[in-house]
Amino acid sequence: MSTHARPLADQLASASDAQLERVLRERAVRPEVGWTDFFDAAEALLEPASIERALARLSRAEARALRAAAPDDRVRLGDAALGLLDVDGRMLPPVRTLVQDLPEIPDAEDAPSAPASDIDSARAAERAFATIGGLAELLLAARTTPLALVATGALSATEKRRLVDDGDLDELRDLAELADLARPVERELRLTADAQRWLDASFPERWAHVASHFAHSLASGIRGAAASDWPLLHPWDPHWPARAAHLRELAWRIGLLAGGPDGGWTVPEWGAALHTGEPFDSSALQALLPSEVDRIFLQNDLSAIAPGPLQPSLDNRLRTMTEHDPAQASSYRFTAASVSRAFVEGGTEEGILAFLQEISLTGVPQPLEYLVGQTAARHGLVRVRPDAEGGTVVTSADAHLLAAMEIDRNLRPLGLIREDDALISRVGAEAVAWALTDARYPATLVDREGRSVAARRARTADADVQDDSGYDVLIARLRSHQGPDADAAWLDRELEAAVRAKTVVIVEVAMPDGSRRELTLEASGLGGGRLRGRDRAADVERTLPVRSIVSVRVAQS
Repeated sequence: MSTHARPLADQLASASDAQLERVLRERAVRPEVGWTDFFDAAEALLEPASIERALARLSRAEARALRAAAPDDRVRLGDAALGLLDVDGRMLPPVRTLVQDLPEIPDAEDAPSAPASDIDSARAAERAFATIGGLAELLLAARTTPLALVATGALSATEKRRLVDDGDLDELRDLAELADLARPVERELRLTADAQRWLDASFPERWAHVASHFAHSLASGIRGAAASDWPLLHPWDPHWPARAAHLRELAWRIGLLAGGPDGGWTVPEWGAALHTGEPFDSSALQALLPSEVDRIFLQNDLSAIAPGPLQPSLDNRLRTMTEHDPAQASSYRFTAASVSRAFVEGGTEEGILAFLQEISLTGVPQPLEYLVGQTAARHGLVRVRPDAEGGTVVTSADAHLLAAMEIDRNLRPLGLIREDDALISRVGAEAVAWALTDARYPATLVDREGRSVAARRARTADADVQDDSGYDVLIARLRSHQGPDADAAWLDRELEAAVRAKTVVIVEVAMPDGSRRELTLEASGLGGGRLRGRDRAADVERTLPVRSIVSVRVAQS
């Protein structure tokens, strides 16, 4: 047993729950680890692999301070000190042993990147606009149907084809998670509750949300460092250079950095808050971008054209009733299937036409008005309602439609079974309604009383995400074994360890006359409140009451 575990156990016991949780996270401790008390925790945290994980998290300045410290020097590490330094701020010996073998720390500039030129700023603004637009496309796709993930957590190849992969979908997915707009749940990328509000917000609000969350996710040392130095900021973490390069790429994509590795990294005016920690101001960014519009041109060929970037809230609603090609951001097309989707989501003929009339610069063309009217007339021919057992009942006044659905191969996953004048499925009503709509049947979702209700395809992450930290349970267990007599508990552990290892120990015993005597024993057994072992000096077997033992230490060979 390490002689340094006892003082560290005392440090852990006196730490706050927040400090303990940080240490456990930084050391990558499994929440279900079988530690019983703080002595177990201290011994595990003093293992070389655990110490190496803590050293990898240190900033360059903290690493330099440790590397330069003499054995009796006190070091300031802030919250990182727990588990690396003793109560006086000196390095724990096991830590010193590892630090001495770590590589030298390279020099780097301790200054932020230079301001960007006008040309670089303009390019950064265009790039930020394209990135936020691409992120919105990703979230809109996930709102319709959660995106499938492979075992590694990356988007599947099928999803990348569906989303027209332009090479940066993985970066967009990372930004969505960093901004807390999407979250992986059960091998799916699902939207969070904040995503819809973000989608309805203007570009400046969208950008500021993403930039703020991105900056908040960065390690504190990055905020004041030049972008070229980011890979050097955690010198003892072998994985950090690749991570830093990825973060720098994300910062470049959202316009917080300009230039590049060849010409040097620079910072546009709106990116300065990345270094200062102040709130992001997008006014200078917005001045370089086209203004959002709130009107469109509706054409006789059932298409719609926006004369500029359409306000996000209008764009989102227009998409519910049109087909949209991300490659042509300002172009929309109305089809019978797309208008049917709007009805399934709760739209009405009057509501759709009123919305189009409000935003159109050219009125509502007659072909489009006919399409909406005809779709409304057909909508409701197929009625989908939940039954009392969680399944679904599908009915229709048109017997031919029911017969067609019954034999439709595309609907086989629904398991539709004829029962009198209806089709029965064990699948939920909303899923059935969307499956029928996608198969071009005029389905409408109703409740058990027959009232029309909107069908929602999206599943948000919030309801499914559980708090996976688990550290509250572990910390509570450690606290529960934090007894008043820590000295006695520690002595018991030392004796148990000595017996297990058949270690030769020096035991200090309190004698009846008040004096103390040291015995060198080869520990062989512990039980009934007594320690058994062979006395090396007298070559006899001794049995000592544990209550009389004052201290124990390993004999030096």
